[in-house]
Parts: sequence; C-alpha cells; structure tokens
Amino acid sequence: SPPRTPLLTADCVIVSPGRGVLMVRRKFPPFKGALALPGGFVEVGETVEQAARRELEEETGIKATDLKLVGVYSDPNRDPRWHTCTVAFLANVPDEAEATAGDDAEAVAWIKNFDGIELAFDHRKILTDALNLIR
Repeated sequence: SPPRTPLLTADCVIVSPGRGVLMVRRKFPPFKGALALPGGFVEVGETVEQAARRELEEETGIKATDLKLVGVYSDPNRDPRWHTCTVAFLANVPDEAEATAGDDAEAVAWIKNFDGIELAFDHRKILTDALNLIR
C-alpha cells in the first residue's frame, strides 16, 4: 500500500491592478464564511497546474492564462482537518474577466485592503509572498 502522505492542494492568486485580489468566501468549514484564495484538492491524474486552473474556473468562472509558481506551503497545521500541502500560483487572467461564485464559493469579491479581514488557512502568507513576487 502507498505511504500515508499529506493531501495535495493548489491555490491561485489573481491580482488585478484596478480591482485588487480575487477572493472567495468559503461556503463550508473549516473557515466557513472567511475569505480564501480560489483553490482546492488535486485530483488523481492531474497536475498541480491543471488543478489550480480547474479550481479557479469551478469557484469563480474565470480561466487562467498563465501560471507562475509562488511557493509550496506545507505546515502540518495549515488546515485544521488534516495535513495538507498546497502549491500556490500567481495566475494571469484576462483584464475583463468577470467572476461569478460557483462550487464551494459562497461569494466572490475583489479585495483591495486586507486589514482586519480573516483569511482562511495560511492564505495571508501566500498572498504576501505573491504580492512581494509582483513587486
């Protein structure tokens, strides 16, 4: 039998100069109601890049053009349910892309100011790293 390993996820950071960062409001626990980056579990048979694109489209209706690696986040405590490891990408999307909530998203929003806003998991760190990468 295969070794027990952390569950693998992929997340997308989308930054629009005029609109801010695209976030989804989580419909389900953990962090129900909190803002999160679009993302989710990698399915067997797909790459992390394919998973990032699929989850982005399922949750926001937006197709990513190109993906750039932000980093790998593997703190065993990043998800209160299980040990998960995420691969985070900076995703380019068309300027005119309109986001609509789907799948596990209760709502989608472009956020410009994150002061005092609860972000799910370790998404504040991922977001900080992604924004530093852009700068």
